[in-house]
Amino acid sequence: MNTGNKRPRRLTILGSTGSIGQNTLDVIEQLGGREEFEIAAVTGNDNIELLARQAQACGARLAVTASENQYEALKSALAGTGIAAAAGKEALLEAASMDADWVMAAIVGTAGLAPTLAAAERGADIALANKECLVSAGELFVRAVKEGGGRLIPVDSEHSAIFQALEDDQFHALERIILTASGGPFRTWNRDQMANVTAAVARAHPNWSMGLKISIGSASMFNKALEMIEAKHLFNVRPEQIEVIIHPQSVIHSMVGYTDGSVLAQLGCPDMRTAIGYALNYPTRPMLNVERLDFAKLARLDFEAPDEVRFPALRLARTALERGGLQGAIMNAAEEVAFQAFVESRVGFLDMAAIAEAVMDLMADAGSATTMSEVFAADAEARRRAGEIVLQKEKAA
Repeated sequence: MNTGNKRPRRLTILGSTGSIGQNTLDVIEQLGGREEFEIAAVTGNDNIELLARQAQACGARLAVTASENQYEALKSALAGTGIAAAAGKEALLEAASMDADWVMAAIVGTAGLAPTLAAAERGADIALANKECLVSAGELFVRAVKEGGGRLIPVDSEHSAIFQALEDDQFHALERIILTASGGPFRTWNRDQMANVTAAVARAHPNWSMGLKISIGSASMFNKALEMIEAKHLFNVRPEQIEVIIHPQSVIHSMVGYTDGSVLAQLGCPDMRTAIGYALNYPTRPMLNVERLDFAKLARLDFEAPDEVRFPALRLARTALERGGLQGAIMNAAEEVAFQAFVESRVGFLDMAAIAEAVMDLMADAGSATTMSEVFAADAEARRRAGEIVLQKEKAA
């Protein structure tokens, strides 16, 4: 408990209404709530009722909705509370730029890149749950964190596991990092079975409770593809040092292999609050009310090699890593367009990878970025090309 000898830590939660954001607020409450933490800002999108409720519960100074047309609704919901309301992209940047020691970066998609970068440049510690910061602008983002003077602490369960198992004084002996993947709901399905699935079916993850984008990304294994690219930038490893293994139980969250043959693994029940709590308290470990592993009940742990024919996203990640430059940004932008088209039933489940690959090939000579404007330009061009392919597929259907 805070004894009054120090001020509460100031936090901002970018993407508080998503699954990561909600779990972050739960962890904050477990660890002392307002007595230990001061919330500068919370941000969300269209779930205004939840955003307003969160802002009031945690005592945030500012609540921001990314949707400009929801400003009046948010302002009305916060009337009389003393909490400021704002909306739009500039307001997100304002929230990210507020004086906070620690920022949870949990806005899904490329929309989270600019505000997270703003927080990094200001020198905040970044708890990174947004994949696109590293996938689309890895070198630029890592440099911004370093120059800002903050720390970059991964929150994805896989990267958190590697972060925990990677010994600082043994980096010279690092041989490989092994990302585990549950395999999602279609782990045993063939391509013919997957061809006609709907978004409602694809979002049903067997182990984790996550939002629509992340759940479908798990089903297609695009999430794992993005994590492969993230790993390169987070841990400064070569592409050939990054492995993926299917582990259906989601108990081993990832592993680190060393040159003496040792493999260190981080285990735990599938609960994002563990990784969030570690990121919030790093380098110490807090007491959290989460389920403990019962090894007697667990009985077995299974592993299998990933099938890059049924799940081509992994192959596309390898291609992006080999080509380097803007290929990560291009792959991600094209996949986001294809994902939205799939959710709207405009293209099929398997079309998402096909669209991403087509755009990557069309833009194979895009080169590298030296500024964020170049990243955003490549992102926009990839989205334009992906949109054209979606229209072509609709016409041909």
